[in-house]
Amino acid sequence: MVRNFPALPGFYRTLFLYIEPVSTVSPAILAWFFPGASWFHHELIPTATAPSGPLDARTTMAIWQLGNCYLLLGLISSLVFRAIRDALPNNPEAQERILGASFTALALADVTHIAASFIGLPDELKYSYGKWNPMTHGNITFVIFLLSVRLAWFAGVGRTTYYYGKRTKVD
Repeated sequence: MVRNFPALPGFYRTLFLYIEPVSTVSPAILAWFFPGASWFHHELIPTATAPSGPLDARTTMAIWQLGNCYLLLGLISSLVFRAIRDALPNNPEAQERILGASFTALALADVTHIAASFIGLPDELKYSYGKWNPMTHGNITFVIFLLSVRLAWFAGVGRTTYYYGKRTKVD
């Protein structure tokens, strides 16, 4: 059953209630359990060499904490957006205002995540997209896609707007 969520219709609903949460929870599982922190660390920058061995305790902790950040993003997208839908089914303006606040924070995080991921790449890989691995494409290419869709949502592309883009009356 599709619930009434006018502020997040169709494609936006599918992307932000299902695809994005899965895409952000998955790295947490990959870092924590299998293939694990060493694999995750090695995949952050594409290379033809195999992982050199176990990570030191600090690096392992940092990768696990990064996994926790991924989990948090996935839970916010999944649980908070569903709570907005369920608590405010007949109030699309309130839905949109809360989603907009969340999308603003996520868009700012998208920009910094893209920048950090790109700047962190060695110079010989920055513009060699074919040499990027799935992790690099996830951290840069897919996040650019998510940011673009968030911006399209703010612009009202493919949806009715209830708050953003509406002129307010000044008395």
